[in-house]
Amino acid sequence: MADAADTINRRARGLDRAFEILDFLRLQRQPLRPNEIAQGIGAPRSSVYELVNLLIRQGVIEYRGDDGRVFLGRKLYFLGAAYAEQFDLMRECEHLLARIAEETRETAQMCQLEGNKYAVVLMNEGSRPFRISTNIGEPVAIPWTASGRLLVDHMSDEEILDFIPEEDFVLPSGKRLDPSEFIRQVRQAKLDGYFTFNSIVDSFTHCFAVPVYDAGQVCVATLCLVAPKEDGLRNRAEYLRVLIDAAGELSEKLGYRQDGGPSARTPARAATGY
Repeated sequence: MADAADTINRRARGLDRAFEILDFLRLQRQPLRPNEIAQGIGAPRSSVYELVNLLIRQGVIEYRGDDGRVFLGRKLYFLGAAYAEQFDLMRECEHLLARIAEETRETAQMCQLEGNKYAVVLMNEGSRPFRISTNIGEPVAIPWTASGRLLVDHMSDEEILDFIPEEDFVLPSGKRLDPSEFIRQVRQAKLDGYFTFNSIVDSFTHCFAVPVYDAGQVCVATLCLVAPKEDGLRNRAEYLRVLIDAAGELSEKLGYRQDGGPSARTPARAATGY
């Protein structure tokens, strides 16, 4: 029995390490040698080489070039395509983002939590000559984002503080956002049914986020717009209307009942950045 338990534990650790390799490649967004992967994730080279060879045999990662570098393989694309076919949220969001981008001419996004970070999952760029884009899947500190105020609104104050790393309250400017102020904004965003502000990450965009709720009344995603600051402020009411309509439509398809949860109020004011 002890031997069997040890075997199971070793396999579980190997599986965890394999996903760590895949996540590292995803975040680096470039082919790497196995020794570079080992150094990046702080793992023994021998175990990384062994797992890389296994993942190559399974088609999960592939060689890129002739210098031993590897990257994510096409099997992951096939798995992702199968996932998208069955996951209503992803499928429905694709055409909704296209509609939002067409109506507003701005960059539309669908965002979700990725662990204890925020990430853009889907994006449709607007038709402006000047495009605003974001790396899909790149983890960002939750307090840096408009969506972050909505994606944690189902948590208690204590759960929010336990969930978000302390260092993530330090903004790109170096200024620290008081966690109590962040929680106040979370609660107000829940009441309003949206959150907007001048971007913390850059100085020229205004961000809009509206929650998508599931049948359990949990915000499982946000629909967002990223617009040039002046245009975002000037068209704020119209942009929010478009997002609120789309998010309400998507939430209903996920089983959310409007009379059982918060309702989006008429947009009234703009929040400022920090």
